[in-house]
Amino acid sequence: MFRALGLMSGTSLDGVDAAIIETDGEDAVRPGPSLAVPYTPEERAVLRAALEVSKGWLPGEPMPEAVAEAERLLTLAHAQAVRALLKQAKLTPADIDVIGFHGQTVLHQPDRRRTVQIGMGAELARLTGIDVVNDFRSADVAAGGHGAPLVPLYHQALVKSLGVKEPVAIINIGGVGNVTYVGLDGSLIAFDTGPGNALIDDWAHRHTDIPVDLDGALAAEGEVDVDALEKLMDNPFFDLPPPKSLDRFSFSPAPVEHLSPPDGAATLTAFTVEAIARGLAHIPGMPSRFIVCGGGRRNPTLMAMLSKRLQGGVLPAEDVGWRGDDVEAEAFAYLAVRSLKGLPLSLPSTTGVPAPMTGGQLHEAARP
Repeated sequence: MFRALGLMSGTSLDGVDAAIIETDGEDAVRPGPSLAVPYTPEERAVLRAALEVSKGWLPGEPMPEAVAEAERLLTLAHAQAVRALLKQAKLTPADIDVIGFHGQTVLHQPDRRRTVQIGMGAELARLTGIDVVNDFRSADVAAGGHGAPLVPLYHQALVKSLGVKEPVAIINIGGVGNVTYVGLDGSLIAFDTGPGNALIDDWAHRHTDIPVDLDGALAAEGEVDVDALEKLMDNPFFDLPPPKSLDRFSFSPAPVEHLSPPDGAATLTAFTVEAIARGLAHIPGMPSRFIVCGGGRRNPTLMAMLSKRLQGGVLPAEDVGWRGDDVEAEAFAYLAVRSLKGLPLSLPSTTGVPAPMTGGQLHEAARP
C-alpha cells in the first residue's frame, strides 16, 4: 500500500483539489484527508488568459509567455495546497510516497496528437520534498488515444468497493462532462459527453460577474429556448461512437447569445443535460443508478433537469459514500501509484488507445 496525494485543477478553474488516499493502485482504496483551495480572482484571470492564448499556440512554437506565467503560478498554488493539506492532516512530506500532479489542461487536440497540461513537476517535487508524477496524458495521445477521460480506472475501483449487483454509470460534471460505465462483468466504457459547467460558468461570469451560476439560481429564473437548444445539439460529436474526448472550447455559445441572462443560463444547463442523455445512448443498456461527481452535482437546477431527463436514479456521489469534490484528485493519486508500478493508466475502451497504456513522468525529490 502506498500513501499518495492527488492534485487536480479542472477546466472550471475553481481551484486546487487535494486528497490523500492509501492504495495499491489496483482494487484497494482507502480515502484520507482532503481539502480544496479556491483560486483568487487574480489567479483565475491568469489561468483564463493562458487558456485564451493557447488557442493559437501552434506545434513547434515556444510556450507563450502568458502560458509560462500561468505554469509558474499554478505550480506555486499546488505547492501551497500540498503544504496546507499536510498541516491539516498532521503529516510530514516523509509520510507521503508520491504526489499525482495533473496540472492544468490548456490545450487538448487529440486528433492532432497534442495535449498540454501545464505544471512544473520537478519544481513541485523540489518545493514539497515529495516525489511527483505528472504528465499523465501525453503517452496515450502520442499512441493515438484521446488522453481522456483518465479517471475511469479509479471509478471502477470505487464501484467494486460498493459491492453492487447491477451496472453503474458515473457521470462527472466538471468543465467538460464525461461518463464511465462499469458493467457487471467489470467491463469499462468511458468518454466525454459534451459540455459540463464551462459554458454555464462563462455565461454567468459575463452577465453577473460571478464566476459560476451559484446554486443554479440564474438558470432557475429562466426558460429553456428549444430552438437554441436544438442548434447547440446540432453537432456531429454527439453521433460519434466512443471513445471520444473534448476541449473546454469545443462548443460555442453562439446559439444563446440573443437570449436574456436567465434564459441563456437555463438553455446552456439543458444543453449539458441533453448531451449527457445523448451520450448514454452509446452504453450497453440503461443503468438504474447514475452517480454524479464534480461541481455540477452542487447545481440544484442542473441536477433536477438531469433527474427528469434520465427518469430518476440520479444520485450525488455522497449518497453512496464517495466524496464528490475529491474523486478526481483521488484518481490522480491512484494513477500516480499505477504509474510507479508500471500499470496501465488508460485502456482501448476508455480513451481509444490501441493497447493498454502506461504513462506519467516521475520527478524525484532531493533527499537530505
